[in-house]
Amino acid sequence: MTDHVEIPTRMLVHALIRADGTVGADELYTVANTLGMSDQQVRLCVKRLVGEGRFTHEGRGRKAQLHATAQTMRDLAPNADFLRHAFQQDAGLAPWDGFWHLAAFAVPESARTARDSLRETLVHLGGAPLQGGLYVCANTWEPYVEEAARRLGAHGALALLTTTDLRRGDTREPAELARSLWPLQEIADRYHHLSRIARPRLARLTGPAAPSPSELLTIAVELAAELTRAMDPDPLLPPQLLPQPWPGTQARELVARCWAALYEREGGEARPAIFRLYADITREAADRATR
Repeated sequence: MTDHVEIPTRMLVHALIRADGTVGADELYTVANTLGMSDQQVRLCVKRLVGEGRFTHEGRGRKAQLHATAQTMRDLAPNADFLRHAFQQDAGLAPWDGFWHLAAFAVPESARTARDSLRETLVHLGGAPLQGGLYVCANTWEPYVEEAARRLGAHGALALLTTTDLRRGDTREPAELARSLWPLQEIADRYHHLSRIARPRLARLTGPAAPSPSELLTIAVELAAELTRAMDPDPLLPPQLLPQPWPGTQARELVARCWAALYEREGGEARPAIFRLYADITREAADRATR
């Protein structure tokens, strides 16, 4: 397989969490070594995670078990809603309704941390700044925005509205607005890279020689890492607002085939939770598209 994938040690630990919240040390060290990480690097990461209260540790050496706390499990659950939405868009099941969704806030300097966190959250949810304190998204994001504002104590400073008539200077055509508001070429380049990562791994997964359990886990972690890197900055704009063909559609289709093959190959009861989560989401999208 080609194209090395950079994986932070913390991401590796998170990716190997099983459905019961445990991570086996032997599995962790084996996959880490395959990825070029040293045992010392893994031990230091585990020590930090335990020190932060995100995991508890039981046993010693490669026989040890890590146990994710309940909060860690909640925090690390991939946002299945957004991944499902992306696959629905790819299948033509989520056409744009023509509405722009706007969020405005005026948080005082005395609550600077909350203001900065809310701004980062809006961008993470697919928003683009129109001007200071005013952000726009092409998808229904209100429940997520309100939840974040309440959590940050800024709900009283938040205003939400929708419009079908958005103009920025002389630009009002929706696809042209999208090009001016979001870095579409940068996002497309990330998906091209994801496709380059996924193709040789799909060939390995569907080839005649059965990959070893540690190789299956390594491929799963690599795909999860690259999918995250591609989708985190993606506002998931509706297809009507994107250049066609859109490389995100092809990349996600390749990843979906990889996840299906991974889930079929890895039949163990203790498979990482991401095996089932991603396989279920891609299967749901395929089922809906064929109805």
